[in-house]
Amino acid sequence: MTRRGFLFSAGACAWAQSAHTQSEIRGEKIIDDALAALGGNSYLTMMDRTESGRAYSFYHEQISGLSIAKIYTRYLTVAPSKSGEELAQREKEVFGKTEDTSVLLLENAGWDISWRGSKPIEQDRFDRYRESTLRNVLYMFRQRLQEPGMIFESQGSDVIENLPVEIVNITDSENRVVRVQFHQSTKLPVRQIYKRKNLVTKEQDEEVTLFARYRDAGGVQWPHQIRREHNGDKVYEIFSDSVHINKDLTDNLFAVPEPGEGKPGVKPKKK
Repeated sequence: MTRRGFLFSAGACAWAQSAHTQSEIRGEKIIDDALAALGGNSYLTMMDRTESGRAYSFYHEQISGLSIAKIYTRYLTVAPSKSGEELAQREKEVFGKTEDTSVLLLENAGWDISWRGSKPIEQDRFDRYRESTLRNVLYMFRQRLQEPGMIFESQGSDVIENLPVEIVNITDSENRVVRVQFHQSTKLPVRQIYKRKNLVTKEQDEEVTLFARYRDAGGVQWPHQIRREHNGDKVYEIFSDSVHINKDLTDNLFAVPEPGEGKPGVKPKKK
């Protein structure tokens, strides 16, 4: 089922008919095609996802960290009127062969977890995660398409890094804009850009995410390579070896350990 069919079944005909400009009509068509390419109703009803592979962090374009990583994500239900405010997913990032360290990210807070126990992460770090998630196009397709006030405007076509793309500006009711580039042939999102105010410098930071190597994951197309850039510098990249969906991830996986209750029996090896 395409996004338009899904929205009509949800009783949003009046909203869909309000898109009367040519750029909005074209933008909605690109969004419909992209959702169908991602898996249609299978994407819209995806309950959880597990990604396994290698994660890299960078500082000034140089690798500053490398780890085997497993990322667990579970989607939550949120009212469409709140989908731009309330984070509707839980995520756990587990690192290392022994999986003795992890980051747990819930709706309103996050924790660093090790064999020593759990420690809340800094509020500004969680706020950056929350904003980047809410403005991630793959999250927006899963959780925010029915949100009141969403506008999809075509910005025409272009060739970016030798890829022919269609460009759409996605604007929410708070006038937050994410510019997304969709591959003209596959219809899948390949790059997104948004700007956020830096509270320290008061300047606008540019956040870019690139999506590549889409593969089937149980009826859903998911990128096995994701790269993030901050003001033109590469800061993070993950290469997934496998991606699985709908594995019935349980509440226990996303539970916060009590202080001093890290992963039992696991301690870092002495060098």
